[in-house]
Amino acid sequence: MPISAILLSLLGLAPFIGCGLVALGPHAASADRMLTALIAWGALVLAFTGGLHWGMVLREAGPAPSTSSDRQPHARIGMAVLPLILGWVALLLPLVAAAWLGLLLLIVAYLTTLAAEHRWARSYAWPTRYLWLRWGFTIVAVAMLISVMTLRLLGQTIVL
Repeated sequence: MPISAILLSLLGLAPFIGCGLVALGPHAASADRMLTALIAWGALVLAFTGGLHWGMVLREAGPAPSTSSDRQPHARIGMAVLPLILGWVALLLPLVAAAWLGLLLLIVAYLTTLAAEHRWARSYAWPTRYLWLRWGFTIVAVAMLISVMTLRLLGQTIVL
């Protein structure tokens, strides 16, 4: 695993933590703007995970499938688009419903994507370090999303 991938992943957690903490702050206007920024960042990163899978499927693709048992790449490439769609819906939910629904959708989507990656990693011999990186990133991101959702639903704020 290139050190740059690890460092950029760690850097990618900064908006989750920073926006999440400000989204829990006592200033309502700033907190609401940072909640929007948190959901937007979560949606973008989720879409990026789908793009990774798209690339992996294309890299692994050989000749055109000839039998029905060879259709898994088609299903995987279709599933690679799902994080993008779920991220977009999470981004739109606060416009038509409560913001916590966007957070909840992101939480479920991150955990589902991680479970799918874990399953595919065993089947396609992905590097173990990639899985460790994804697990660590997802745990921190989901923990922040859950914390923000829960504390905002309870009407709690924090003072930094």
